[in-house]
Amino acid sequence: MRWTGPLESAALLTVFPVPARAAASTRGVLPWAPLIGLALGGAAAGAAVLGDRWVSPTVGAVLAVAVLAVLTRGLHLDGLADTADGLGPLRGRERALQVMRQGDVGPFGVVTLVLVLLLQVACLAALAAADGGWLPLWVAVVTGRLAMARTGLPGVPVAEGSSLGRTVAGTVSPPWLTGCALTAAALIAVATGGELLRAAQLAGCAVAGLLAAELLFRRARRRLGGVNGDVMGAMGEIATTATVLAAAVVL
Repeated sequence: MRWTGPLESAALLTVFPVPARAAASTRGVLPWAPLIGLALGGAAAGAAVLGDRWVSPTVGAVLAVAVLAVLTRGLHLDGLADTADGLGPLRGRERALQVMRQGDVGPFGVVTLVLVLLLQVACLAALAAADGGWLPLWVAVVTGRLAMARTGLPGVPVAEGSSLGRTVAGTVSPPWLTGCALTAAALIAVATGGELLRAAQLAGCAVAGLLAAELLFRRARRRLGGVNGDVMGAMGEIATTATVLAAAVVL
């Protein structure tokens, strides 16, 4: 395990300033992505709480989504849009990958972005209004990074032409990913103050998010032949959205 990984992960996945030497490598990006999610989730939850107290739950929800977009440079949202353009229309593998490598966003990407962001804001506002807390948001952001880390497991195929996919392939071991998931579960238990039912509900929401990301992964594997940077980002956004949606339903 690369112990410079947290800096490498922060360099690629956030706008946080890191030494230039750390930004030169991407091998540690995926193993440490859940840790980065913990920091991003905390920042987003803090912005949400302030917006809720100063104005309204809806404003808090918008601020949370905006902070995540800014702190990640919109990288995962861009990946979501590109993946939607590649997987949405009925086209062959080579054409789908070509579309995803283009810099513009097509109609499938635009519609997907709008719907996902609206769903995130609506669910977060409902959670705040009903429960007064933003813990599900924090859980959702970490879950999104767990879904991204899953793409670094050994044996995960890489889409043709993906330099990032080749670099991070096999960098996440199953025991490491399991440890990250168990640590996240333990943090949920601590954050809920020992309320077992609430902790179990939040953990279940995280599982729902991971399952949604897994469906996207399987779709990408069939259509694209594997994952690339766009698919990794899209899996993170889908897992985050599905987690907050599940939380809005059950909490």
